[in-house]
Amino acid sequence: MSDSRTPGAADAEPLQTAPDAAPYDALLLLSFGGPEGPDDVVPFLENVTRGRGIPKERLAEVGQHYFLFGGVSPINEQNRAFLAALRKDFAAHGLDLPVYWGNRNWDPYLVDALREMAEAGHRRILTLATSAYAGYSGCRQYRENLADALEQLRAEGAPELRVDKLRHFYNHPGFVGPMVENTLAALAELPDEVRDTAHLVFTTHSVPTAMAETSGAPDDPARGTPGGAYVAQHLDVARLVAGAVAEATGIIGRHWELVYQSRSGAPHIPWLEPDVCDHLEALHAKGAEAAVMVPIGFVSDHMEVKYDLDTEARAKAEELGLPVARAATVGCDARFVAAVRELVLERAATERGARPPRCAFGALGPSHDVCPVDCCPNPRGPRPAAAQA
Repeated sequence: MSDSRTPGAADAEPLQTAPDAAPYDALLLLSFGGPEGPDDVVPFLENVTRGRGIPKERLAEVGQHYFLFGGVSPINEQNRAFLAALRKDFAAHGLDLPVYWGNRNWDPYLVDALREMAEAGHRRILTLATSAYAGYSGCRQYRENLADALEQLRAEGAPELRVDKLRHFYNHPGFVGPMVENTLAALAELPDEVRDTAHLVFTTHSVPTAMAETSGAPDDPARGTPGGAYVAQHLDVARLVAGAVAEATGIIGRHWELVYQSRSGAPHIPWLEPDVCDHLEALHAKGAEAAVMVPIGFVSDHMEVKYDLDTEARAKAEELGLPVARAATVGCDARFVAAVRELVLERAATERGARPPRCAFGALGPSHDVCPVDCCPNPRGPRPAAAQA
């Protein structure tokens, strides 16, 4: 079901669907991974940057923000909590579907999770990647990692597995609804005298502009626009959240903008801009009285939220004397957990030949179930990818 209404809290309840996951017999939570102690930091970054020729000394420099937090990224603990929430929700709704967890870059590794699933007798696996939007880093790279892991298992003589991936969920009511409430909660943290004029600063991970412009399926009209599907999808969510906040507060015309964070590439390669810290400086120069940072590009409060927003951007705001607050990510919000269950049942019903409702807010409608071969291409050249047409 495509729905262009303004999403409020009451709209976030998912549709009730019979709890039948057939033909799937397991769900894989697939995430990025992160270090869990100081000794893990450089090896973890070596995994992330493998093949790019980055010296270990440079990795140690990059890892400093992890060391500020004891060498521990919040992401693994957040995924453990999300895993437990999914299992609890599935059980409470009579959905008999085991849930496993694997990471791209740290333990528990993806290939180990798939091996465990194969040994348990699972053969049709549905995957939830902890990234809501189209793009190489947020979708295709996960599918390339799946292809690599499946190839390794074949070489080991493991049974053949079929792995599919849930559609992008950026505009699902269970994702957008919590972001609306979290933004309202952040606004409430600001001093009364600046709350009504506070700017909304929607943030997501910056990527190279060339990668952004080729994001999405080849037949997606957004692929031919500046920033491709990656930017178009974020802008759609930002409009939805800003519209719902205006409706809830009665403040019409509040300024908002989509900005970027966590750039990590070479200086000579163009990346999406403006950077969040630069944007805060620009807001202050224009006389803005306050701002709320809304990390719509992230599913949980992991390191790129805790450091890049809560540490760096907040320090910039304090330097400027600009009051700021930061909205929470969706994390383990019950509506988001329920949305995953709904997406599982939606995809399972589609695989059985049914035409279930497909929930989506905004102008872009629900994403495709199966990625085309040339969707979100690898900027370094073609590589095998799983879960595609």
